[in-house]
Amino acid sequence: MVYSVAMPTPALPPTPDVSTVPAMPPSGGDLPGGAPVSPAGGRGGTSPTRGRIGAGTETGTDTRPPLDASEPAGGHRPGPLGRLGRWAAVHRGRVGLAWLFVAAVFAVFAPGVESALSGAGWQASGSTSVQVRHLARQDFGGDASSAIEVVVSANRPITNPAVRAVIAHAEHILTADPRIGKIVPPEPGVSVSPNGRTGIILGGANAGPNTMVRAADSLQGPLASLSGHGVTVAATGASVLWSDFNAANRSAMLRSELYSWPVTLAILVLAFGTLIAAGLPLLLAIVGLLSAAGLLDLLTRLAPISIWAMNFALMFALALGIDYALFVVVRFRGAHFGAHRSVAESVAETMDTAGKAVLFSGVTVLVSLSTVLIVPSPAFRSMAVGIMAAVVFILAATVTLLPAALGKLGDRVDALPLPWVHAGEHRSARFAHWGERLWRHPYAFGAAALVVLLALASPVLGLRTAMPSITVVPANSSARVGYDIVDKAFGPGAPGALQVITSPAHLAATNAVLTHDSSIARVLPAVRSASAPLDMLSAVPTMDPSSAAMDNAIAQLRHRLPSGTLVGGAAAENYDLQTVLGSKTPEVIALVLLFGFVLLLIALQAPLIAAIGVLTNLLATGAAFGVGRLVFQNGFGHQILGFTPQGFLDAWGPIFFFAMIFAISMDYTVFLLSSAKEHWERSGDTKDAMVNGLAHSGRVIFSAAAVMVAVFFTFALSGPLPPKEMGVILGVAVLLDAGLVRLILLPVLLRLTGVTAWACPHWLRRALPRISFSHA
Repeated sequence: MVYSVAMPTPALPPTPDVSTVPAMPPSGGDLPGGAPVSPAGGRGGTSPTRGRIGAGTETGTDTRPPLDASEPAGGHRPGPLGRLGRWAAVHRGRVGLAWLFVAAVFAVFAPGVESALSGAGWQASGSTSVQVRHLARQDFGGDASSAIEVVVSANRPITNPAVRAVIAHAEHILTADPRIGKIVPPEPGVSVSPNGRTGIILGGANAGPNTMVRAADSLQGPLASLSGHGVTVAATGASVLWSDFNAANRSAMLRSELYSWPVTLAILVLAFGTLIAAGLPLLLAIVGLLSAAGLLDLLTRLAPISIWAMNFALMFALALGIDYALFVVVRFRGAHFGAHRSVAESVAETMDTAGKAVLFSGVTVLVSLSTVLIVPSPAFRSMAVGIMAAVVFILAATVTLLPAALGKLGDRVDALPLPWVHAGEHRSARFAHWGERLWRHPYAFGAAALVVLLALASPVLGLRTAMPSITVVPANSSARVGYDIVDKAFGPGAPGALQVITSPAHLAATNAVLTHDSSIARVLPAVRSASAPLDMLSAVPTMDPSSAAMDNAIAQLRHRLPSGTLVGGAAAENYDLQTVLGSKTPEVIALVLLFGFVLLLIALQAPLIAAIGVLTNLLATGAAFGVGRLVFQNGFGHQILGFTPQGFLDAWGPIFFFAMIFAISMDYTVFLLSSAKEHWERSGDTKDAMVNGLAHSGRVIFSAAAVMVAVFFTFALSGPLPPKEMGVILGVAVLLDAGLVRLILLPVLLRLTGVTAWACPHWLRRALPRISFSHA
């Protein structure tokens, strides 16, 4: 493979009559693609008319590349990022020591982050079900959805002395834990099965839900050790479910990350072509991860942070570290090798161009993830905060530590190269050839990509979401063993009993509604609070807690019960969270698209191409969720992936995966369009912008996407279902976004829209800040 470096166009000379400034071609009279430049400054008449200051003003639209009036006649003066990069390269020792200090400080706190993070938080804050849980814990001895239920099942009646001894031992274990409140032994007619061989011990919640999940972590083992001699003891309930859920997923994600590292390293070496350059993304990822982990540990002292925040922070630290280092290092090699300038000046040029694109990309990622904060759920908000913390550190390291490393390495950034790699590779001849082919046949390639994307996206119209069922935890987990025993001994709705709290004045009416409701199998006797004028009834439904019928039953009961009566329980908490997610998803999507458009508009100074860049993201996202529906809802390929379909996608998928997909895909959008804009500003030629934009960014996009696809697909091969959903949907999204949208459809749209893609109304250009990606 042969690579060449596109030579920049000389700066426009000063002239007293700006109304007659002609377009200047690149050095030698030819564009980087090799075709001659027409007198109008374009190729084949594709360029804007730049010979008159009023060109394009008949409609109030300026199609000329913006001229940088602040550029001195003697050369280019670096912008703020360029000056920061140059300073970091010159003072690399100070920068390195500063980052070493930051990493060391946060590394002190990082080891304790896993134990400090919370395992719960999957709730709709302020919902009716959360109110019920709070009242049940406060006024009913901890008989809340977060209580620990210990199921004792035997091959003989539980009144047998040996079984009674086991029950007494289990009660002793619960009593010894201060996080457990009131202990309620098995009661005939209430918590003893009709055949008398299964009983449930209730360990009331004496702490918040996050602490109760930790209590479940520590109690499961001792309780399970009581099993034997025909007796099975298993802890279950919502807290135990989340404990098992987090443990299974944490183990699977760590295993997937272990598998993904060798693949990542191999792709990085192939992408950079040298072993030294391939280590730079890992430097950013490690610094970002250590810093984010330490910060998360500190943040847990202010508010609970979900343990999932750490997993996603690790993923994004690796993803963005690779993306940003690829783009910056490749640009540095093109700026430095073959140019007669110092390393510091090469770093300045790199940060003025690629660094600026990275900054916009990072801000877009942060803005996209910040929209998740409108979801009133602690788990969602803390996961977004965790990822954002990692992104901030990665961004900071990219604009300071990476320039310092490049300043230190200089020519040695290409040390230990692969045999076929040539120093200074920046412009890919292969992607330039691909760009030329797209330019010649835009309709054929564009239509093919569009048809594939629309076909894959069409199943999304029938997508169904719900909160995960008990099947998301392993069959041998304590929560599932206990659930299955209760289901068989007490009926299918027993594991999801509803808690109904009402006033004494409405007790009779509430009991009547529950008793005569066809969705309720039985109503347990009311319990009166000793500390408040409240009564609580437990209603056992007739259906599985995870079924759609349960959602309908909860909605109907809340409509029919007396005013002021509250319906809660684990099933109701899932229903409330699912309802909130459904209502917030359109808002999050709208905000992500709006903020993404505004940021692209500021970066590109062109509303049409900014809108195209944002809207094409929807195609890849829709196609990914379409594939997700076929796999996880309809079960296509479930034997290969090794899971049992639930008949729906987990409810957190659309809202959270959309924000993540958009954040990642905007990286590629910014990389491609900023490179295209850089060439547009130099030549004013639409073909130059499209072909050379692709030639200078295509290899980075392809390599970064290859790493991400490999990483995500390793999660798809992990054990539990949620990592599989994330791996398949995000992996397919990145594959389609990079392969069909950024490397085919978006360049084709640049070709078809021509000069209009870069047009901007005069009033809008005056309102926007002056931003240029050109360093010529």
